[in-house]
Amino acid sequence: MTSRGAKFWKSGAIPLIAPEILGDIIADVADLAIVISEEGLVLSVIVNPNHRSFLVLEHWEGKDIRDSLAVESLPKFESRLAEFLDGRADVRPVELNHSRDVSDWDSPVRYSFHRIAPNGAVLMLGRDLRAISEMQQQLIKAQLALERDYEVQREFDTRFRVLLGSMAEPVLFVSVQSGEITEANAAATTLLDRSRDDLIGDPLMSCFESRKRGDLVEALTTLAISERADGMKIELRGKSKAVQLAPTLFRAAGERILLCRIVPDDDSSLKADNLARNMQDLYLSGPEAIVFASENGDVLSANDAFLDLIDVAHDINVRGRSLGDYLQRGSVDLKVMTENATRAGRMRIYATRIAGQYGSPRSVEISVTKLHAGTHSVFAFVMRDSNHADTSRGAMLPSNDESMRSVVELVGSATLKEIVAETTNVVEKMCIETAVALTMNNRVAAAEMLGLSRQSLYVKLRKFDLLIREPDDNQ
Repeated sequence: MTSRGAKFWKSGAIPLIAPEILGDIIADVADLAIVISEEGLVLSVIVNPNHRSFLVLEHWEGKDIRDSLAVESLPKFESRLAEFLDGRADVRPVELNHSRDVSDWDSPVRYSFHRIAPNGAVLMLGRDLRAISEMQQQLIKAQLALERDYEVQREFDTRFRVLLGSMAEPVLFVSVQSGEITEANAAATTLLDRSRDDLIGDPLMSCFESRKRGDLVEALTTLAISERADGMKIELRGKSKAVQLAPTLFRAAGERILLCRIVPDDDSSLKADNLARNMQDLYLSGPEAIVFASENGDVLSANDAFLDLIDVAHDINVRGRSLGDYLQRGSVDLKVMTENATRAGRMRIYATRIAGQYGSPRSVEISVTKLHAGTHSVFAFVMRDSNHADTSRGAMLPSNDESMRSVVELVGSATLKEIVAETTNVVEKMCIETAVALTMNNRVAAAEMLGLSRQSLYVKLRKFDLLIREPDDNQ
């Protein structure tokens, strides 16, 4: 439009454009412009200033454009150029790939064809498709990754279904947030006398008696967090049959799930030789304190009898801590027991004292056994309170010991003072020999166990001729 309102373009005509600015207009309109003859000879190459990477194509001038095209793009170019030269008005743009071997550039370009001169010159306006191509490649990669994830998910889902179906033990999966059953195996549906579709989506409380939904799920969650081996005793709804619910808590997709194993509570159905159940009951109800520890002495689990010894309210407070924290001589006691158990497989009796954070020390006798759990080792400590037996046991001496017999023979031939001195030497020698044997000749550990300095221990070793009694390497 002019300032006076007259039409500048009339009857669809385009005003004449100066040649010196035509190239700039074309460069701004397209990313790449190529002028070719009807035979395909490149007459001119115009590059958009914003696409500097296209400058490498300026050497195409004077060459056949077909030489720059990839093999799969030649038929498309020939077909579309022939349609354009035949005068068809509906010639669609064509996407062409250029060969890297010729142009050092292989990005896809969408070209449209335009007649610019009566002498047969053809203008090809190109639009760079690299951004679209990269997006397509990313989309393809994302689709492939998604398909792989779907395959893995389907594989795990199949394994899960097969595992649930083959389990003889009834199992329920329960959402902690809603308290509803999310999955149940065939054994659970048989025990509860309900179909799987009927169970899924129903509250867990609908299967059991005398508990509100929140109370039951909360109690099971608390029990699962404590990681206790025993379960919760409860009755099945409408069956007057007691069972044990053993929960395990885990998190999946941001939601907390309870895996509830249903164990029959009918003792008459249990076999008397069920070793696993018997050992579990012994661990839970036995009078001896039992502790399982890792190779470095960290507590893995402990029963109530051990908690009573150290006056601790819950096993959560001791799990992960070193057992040496509760022994009188700390790491020395722990090292002596684990090294002897490692060497011989077990250690029958080790006397020491044990105490918790608040309780007074108690005398205990500890038996240690080394167990193998796959590639790892686990130490089982069985402890018995020996407070009431200390006096009588301390007075008992081996009757067949040669040194003690020699002391007895002194009665009548030596004074009481001499007999007491000899007896003291015998007991002192026995204690030193025992400490050296327990520590496998580790003099530092033996001195700490006996409450002596290293110098005092060496003096006593020389006194009783124990320094020369080293194991013979040739034996």
